Amino acid sequence: MLDPNQLRKDLPVVVKALELRGIAFDTERFSQLEARRKSVQVETEALQARRNAVSKLIGQLKSKGEDASKEMAESQEIPARLKELENELADVQGELNAWLMTIPNLPHASVPAGQDSDDNIEVRRWIPPGLATDADGNPQPLDFEPKDHVELGEPLGLDFDTARKLSGARFMMLRGQMARLHRALAQFMLDLQTTEHGYQECYTPYIVNSSTLFGTGQLPKFKDDMFWVTKGGQDDETSAEQEESAQEDLYLISTSEITLAGSVRDTIVALDELPVKLTAHTPCFRSEAGSGGRDTRGMIRQHQFDKVEMVQIVHPDHSYDALEEMVGHAETVLQRLGVAYRVVLLCGGDMGFGAAKTYDLEVWLPAQNTWREISSVSNCEAFQARRMQARYRPEKGKPEYLHSLNGSGLAVGRALVAVLENHQQADGSIRIPEALRPYMGGIEHLSVQG
Repeated sequence: MLDPNQLRKDLPVVVKALELRGIAFDTERFSQLEARRKSVQVETEALQARRNAVSKLIGQLKSKGEDASKEMAESQEIPARLKELENELADVQGELNAWLMTIPNLPHASVPAGQDSDDNIEVRRWIPPGLATDADGNPQPLDFEPKDHVELGEPLGLDFDTARKLSGARFMMLRGQMARLHRALAQFMLDLQTTEHGYQECYTPYIVNSSTLFGTGQLPKFKDDMFWVTKGGQDDETSAEQEESAQEDLYLISTSEITLAGSVRDTIVALDELPVKLTAHTPCFRSEAGSGGRDTRGMIRQHQFDKVEMVQIVHPDHSYDALEEMVGHAETVLQRLGVAYRVVLLCGGDMGFGAAKTYDLEVWLPAQNTWREISSVSNCEAFQARRMQARYRPEKGKPEYLHSLNGSGLAVGRALVAVLENHQQADGSIRIPEALRPYMGGIEHLSVQG
């Protein structure tokens, strides 16, 4: 959520920053709400001062033996009006907060202007050693007609027909070698992030309550992109805390960013515990309500997919160093897999809701002859922390909001696509990258006969 104090002090700056994202901030609405809030607050403070003054006056009159009935009558009327003002303030504050929950984060000063992916800026690209490139710096076409991951994977255990029968479109079932390769990718990514990059591995819930989703920014904006869970009955013996929690809607997670970042909700983290670096491998569930039929073939856009997520919770002074570090952590995965990729800085109009700055990693897919996103790494600054009330305690002064970052390290299904297409051989077999061979029993190729 945006900082209300910044809105009050630097409204033109906020408006200009949101324009970079293509958002027209309703300054008139904000001014009206602020005027109402100020009016109620001023009257409340004046009435509280009058209450104290009247109380003091009553004491003085009584000590002198004088009549204080008029002052006592006034003092009895004040609490009712204060209660009315309290309710009015709660209403206007609630309306303001509900509205601000729908406003995206402000872009960092280094974020380029632009409306969509066409305006993103390539920062760098990495080509595996020995791989030739064309005049545009893209990997040279294979010396045979490349197959896409569907044509390559189906003979090896990629089964869309059974998944469609079980669940419908945009689901997949993996068998045999494909299932093992998928598992190998996830294990390799987890081991890399934990043993070399210092993340703590977590196993998190796949179902979360609405408070968690409001805190991390998925609600209310992305409600239609979530899968809702219908709750069953409660046990006869239910605690008050469980009863309160039972009133909330439940959702399947769309990313473990939700649970990893949400783990510090309503928490004050000690300064010496920063940075908090967490990773998890989970399934992710997305209804893709706004995808409009894009990427319907294969594994690129699924309702259920796996991802190894990275989250860092850091001191505000260090979040942009952490962002560059996390991009490097995702890059290492792709380098070890031996696939070409590029790093792209997203423009204001293409960034996610909670991000202040985002880099995408795009992997080269020979069958499509193009770059496709495989990881997105974002610094949310204090946007999520303010919603979650996630703070740290500085050496002096009051607790302050943390900065949160998240990134894919990587999307397992898309990594599988990248391995299949980039390491395919003319006979339809797949060369296993060396980094994955320990997880594949040492085998060097996947083939229909293998």
